Amino acid sequence: MDHVIHSKVRLGHVHLTVSDLERSLKFYRDILGLEITQWFGDSAVFLSAGGYHHHIGLNTWAGKDAPRPEDNTTGLYHFALLYPNRKELARIIKRLLELNYPIQGASDHGVSESIYIEDPDGIGIELYVDRERDEWPIDEEGHLQMVTKPIDLLSILSELDKY
Repeated sequence: MDHVIHSKVRLGHVHLTVSDLERSLKFYRDILGLEITQWFGDSAVFLSAGGYHHHIGLNTWAGKDAPRPEDNTTGLYHFALLYPNRKELARIIKRLLELNYPIQGASDHGVSESIYIEDPDGIGIELYVDRERDEWPIDEEGHLQMVTKPIDLLSILSELDKY
């Protein structure tokens, strides 16, 4: 390989085309808890966690009520929000359950614990927490061995009972 990206590079933000800004804000702001950092006219809004300029951009540049992409086409499969610890992941899981918001899936990937939801436009979102690196499954040859196993949801939710 001729070029290797710098190890400190991180995904900074994702910008999504949605069909209705207000409906999407009810999800990203009111359910997930992201904060609005800026409006771009009446066709785009930027949201973040912790005061960053933006983690998520939402726009209606394809037109209000634009249709969803068809199934089995290329495009975004999902994006992920990394939570800082299991307790914060438990908080959002509890919130989703209290709101009866549909959870599409949940997996233990060995390196992380994840739940999967969709936004109002059907965009997939993974909400997850990483395990410590020294807990990641590595084989004898030093290769990462991610898995997809059932998640222990009750164990994650029990984090809310700890002080």
